[in-house]
Amino acid sequence: MRTVYTWLNSLRVKLFATILLFMVPLIVIITINDYYSAQVVRNQVAQSNKNLLNLYMNQIDSSMSDVDNYLFNLSERNTDLLQLEAPKEVNDSIYSLAKIRLYNELSSEIEYYKSADVFFIYSTVNDDLLTVGRNNYGATFEDRSAIQVDIGQFLKSDLSGVNFERWHVWESKNGYYLYHLIKTGTVYLGAWVRVDRLMIPFNFMNFGKDGFALLATNKLAPMQLEEKVASEGIDLRYTDSTFVRSGTSKPFLVMGEPSAQGDFNLIAVLPESEVLEKLPYLQRISSVITTLACIFLLLFMFIMRRVFLQPIGRIISAMRKLKDGNWQSSLKPYSTSSEFQILNETFNGMITEIRDLKINVYEEKLNHQRAELMHLQLQINPHFFLNTLNIIYNLATVKDFAVIQEMTKNLVAYFRFMFRSNSYVVTLQEELAHTRSYLRIQQLRFPDHLTYNVEAEEELLGLSIPPLVIQTIVENSIKHAFNMEEVMEIHVRVTADRASSPMQLHILIMDSGPGYPEDVLQKLQNNEEMISDAGENIGIWNIKRRLKLLYPGKSQISFWNEPGQGAAVRIQIPIDEKEL
Repeated sequence: MRTVYTWLNSLRVKLFATILLFMVPLIVIITINDYYSAQVVRNQVAQSNKNLLNLYMNQIDSSMSDVDNYLFNLSERNTDLLQLEAPKEVNDSIYSLAKIRLYNELSSEIEYYKSADVFFIYSTVNDDLLTVGRNNYGATFEDRSAIQVDIGQFLKSDLSGVNFERWHVWESKNGYYLYHLIKTGTVYLGAWVRVDRLMIPFNFMNFGKDGFALLATNKLAPMQLEEKVASEGIDLRYTDSTFVRSGTSKPFLVMGEPSAQGDFNLIAVLPESEVLEKLPYLQRISSVITTLACIFLLLFMFIMRRVFLQPIGRIISAMRKLKDGNWQSSLKPYSTSSEFQILNETFNGMITEIRDLKINVYEEKLNHQRAELMHLQLQINPHFFLNTLNIIYNLATVKDFAVIQEMTKNLVAYFRFMFRSNSYVVTLQEELAHTRSYLRIQQLRFPDHLTYNVEAEEELLGLSIPPLVIQTIVENSIKHAFNMEEVMEIHVRVTADRASSPMQLHILIMDSGPGYPEDVLQKLQNNEEMISDAGENIGIWNIKRRLKLLYPGKSQISFWNEPGQGAAVRIQIPIDEKEL
């Protein structure tokens, strides 16, 4: 915490924060302005094109509504349709005359309905199809024949789900068509429109180099330009408001308008890059200002670093070396401002004087540090340390760098806890973190042979407990119960007994090993001393001794074998309610 505060309180951070205090709002305002300008242009272009789509869709719907009215009136007033309901074998001449009159009427009327390519009448009783097309509804005889074949195939399909009040989409191998059916008796009247012809007016409109317009089904499947839509990854789903951004390779603006007369949609797709090219030059100027501001910030920081921060950094670095006990440190001469040259010369002079005055104190402190270091080294388990280094060496041989990194990280955390300053207590959170580091190291040493679970109630993590009470028990379990033939499980659970007075902290440690031998378990339960000449079982004795000294008459440690599982240890210590 102190290191973080020192860093935040440094001149470097304060200087940089002051500059950011002025620069960031400016950059944010310019960025917001750029975004807002781009959004305004998108909305304006999208709204303009949406109005165009709405206008043209209204024209299509109006034309189709005229066709609907004509077909409906024809079905109501023309009695020749009744002749087509009877088999033509009954009176072939009357049937033929009726077809001729209907053909003549449709031929004379179709030119007034520009949206229709073909009018047709189909007698289901006679399986007889009468088609009348516009003068230009097919470029060649083959094209007209293909359209007649498509209409015939459509009429022979299942028409039970057709809504006779709307236009529908029909897909054939020759393309997409729109059709409308009216049924009178056993006779169908209908209009047939090729989708490509409806889009002819849009060929003269500017949607940009890569933009386009198309008709889509009610499920938004494109009726034209299917390959382009798929290759660009464009989702044709649109909203009723303005536009939707879509596309995988580059963004497009998608807007659409549904038909009121049929099951289809008119959709326009505009490339966003071409839309934003119409932004005013003011936005480009603001972008340049933003870029220059960022460059100025970097340049200013570079200059300040060379002129101001680096000289201070050299002095601070020398002071840190001095603080670490390196009395030979000094500032080498270098080109800098006059003020810093004076500081450097003064600092070097002070160091020389202090070095001469502190030699005896330094030697005494050095001897004390050596003695303390030897004491700390004696606490390291040499077998554990050497085995871990051997594992890291083997992992380096096979280049398993991910496991090396994790093993090293946990090893550092383990020894950082071991080498910390002597303290009677640590927090439960620190003790559990140290235990997890130890277990993870063992798990990496014996992959697929060790699993563990360490859990504690969140509000208990700040409580103080003696260090190494949990890790020592866990280490004892691995030392005596682990084998390479079975997977060993270790569970650590910390809870609180709030009903007791004072409240008790319960630490439960269990493993899946064979459990304590009966003679060992009896000695543990009877609090008999079990330290051998080789120093075995000193860890458990150490825990008992510290608990007795820290919590006289208020702590307890229990040992037993859990049926069907393994060894179990419960440690109970009083809780200071002020820490909760």
